[in-house]
Amino acid sequence: MDEMVNNSIRREFNKAQEILLVCHLRPDGDAIGSLIGLGLALETAGKTIGLVSVDGVPSTYKFLKGMEKIKQTAIENYDLIVAIDCSDRQRIGLKEYLDRPIINIDHHATNNRYGTINCVNPKAAATAEIIAENMPHWGLSYNKDIAAALLTGIITDTIGFRTSNVTPRTLNLAADLMSFGADISDIYRRALVSRSFEAVRYWGAGLNKLHKQDSLVWTNLTLEDQKKTGYSGKDDADLINVLSSIEGVMISIIFIEQPEGGVKVSWRSQPEYDVSKIAMEFGGGGHAAAAGAMFDKNLKEVQEIVIRETQKLLVNKQHS
Repeated sequence: MDEMVNNSIRREFNKAQEILLVCHLRPDGDAIGSLIGLGLALETAGKTIGLVSVDGVPSTYKFLKGMEKIKQTAIENYDLIVAIDCSDRQRIGLKEYLDRPIINIDHHATNNRYGTINCVNPKAAATAEIIAENMPHWGLSYNKDIAAALLTGIITDTIGFRTSNVTPRTLNLAADLMSFGADISDIYRRALVSRSFEAVRYWGAGLNKLHKQDSLVWTNLTLEDQKKTGYSGKDDADLINVLSSIEGVMISIIFIEQPEGGVKVSWRSQPEYDVSKIAMEFGGGGHAAAAGAMFDKNLKEVQEIVIRETQKLLVNKQHS
């Protein structure tokens, strides 16, 4: 990370006493792990912190120490905001706080550098990797709980170090976090392997509606599926990672109806296909191989639009 950026962040952390950290809507393991890891580090340094995830904490990550500090609203006054893993302001959710100085820490290639200070590295495998690497430059230290949270972020966003953006630096940082007491086998099991009975039933609902056309697969998860299976989350319970493992599939998509209305779309692709470009067309974002977007239309309309545009990407790539 640029030395000037690190120096600016260190100055802001030193100057501020009350710091609000907020992650993106519908958080994943990187968002939650990064939120807790950096929050605990700032608290250890003597700061008053507020940790906010507007959509709460997925049950998968409730084993992390510090999870209990996360709230769904911010009720105090803060003199500094840190946006974690948010590619744009709309992903933050706390509109009433966006007029304050914002430190933007993220690794999405689609990040639009909206912060007062932008600590953005698209080459990093996870936002937790950026935090783990730069905390010493920010005057912050590690302990076991901080290390566990950050390692959870790295493990989940790389699907167990299996994504193409994993580098030797990623693995070295993971080893460093292990040296502070993070239990990699326990984190791997809890975050990537263990699933609730309800989540697996939810998978079944989606797999029962699986469609395939050439090298594209897709399915949907409706509010009725959530009700019948007892799954309480707003996400796909990581079913998208199952779809992306299907042999011969270049792009996989899941359409998820949201309780508050609208449809969340998640794409996964093989390295040669950049699905973030499609997501950005619809106001979303992400990475070349993993992206998402929200739609206000009904499920049928969204599926028709998204499948058509995704098929264009596949055809154009084949003819390029």
